[in-house]
Amino acid sequence: MLNRYARAFFTKVFTPLARLLLRLGISPDVVTVVGTLGVCFGALFFFPRGELFWGVIVITAFVFSDTIDGVMARLQGRQGVWGAYLDSTLDRFGDAAVFAGLTIWFFRGGDHVVTACLALACLVLGSLVSYAKARAEGVGLSADVGIAERADRLVSTLVTTGLVGLGLPQVVLTVVLALLAVASAITVVQRMGTVRRQAFAAVDGSLPATRG
Repeated sequence: MLNRYARAFFTKVFTPLARLLLRLGISPDVVTVVGTLGVCFGALFFFPRGELFWGVIVITAFVFSDTIDGVMARLQGRQGVWGAYLDSTLDRFGDAAVFAGLTIWFFRGGDHVVTACLALACLVLGSLVSYAKARAEGVGLSADVGIAERADRLVSTLVTTGLVGLGLPQVVLTVVLALLAVASAITVVQRMGTVRRQAFAAVDGSLPATRG
């Protein structure tokens, strides 16, 4: 949902910066890697120390690289398989770092096992959401459905985490993580159901049925 409505706005906002980076000789791949490293640093350095607000600030500063590198690639006219693969793969690192940082904090200094377990569940289920789509595409099918897209999960988590860092009751984050875990599980089921329907509709038997 957020991807659809926000992409055009942020593309317009970041186009001047993307042009500047290209003039400086910086490639989209460099922006992708630096952005991922920044997100991982913000999540794994600040969150485990309980500095939730500042962790969110650092992550937010770098997370927009996911939009900037795409704008740069389009301006260069070099949108291709490698760029899409690199971007998608490194996104998983960033997402995992965010939920891993929260898991570490709430298992240790945050001392709230329920919240820690929910953060861990979001990490695992978020990976399954991505895998369900990637695996479908790997066998020539489509699984572009679901109520918990990556941007929705990331934005809701970061906004709530930042507000908790400013004094919002922790229970709000616990509830948000619980809802995200449920929504992610539903998304996995939705994608599996979509792929199942497509697979059974392919009565000619031309689609691969490999397992792995």
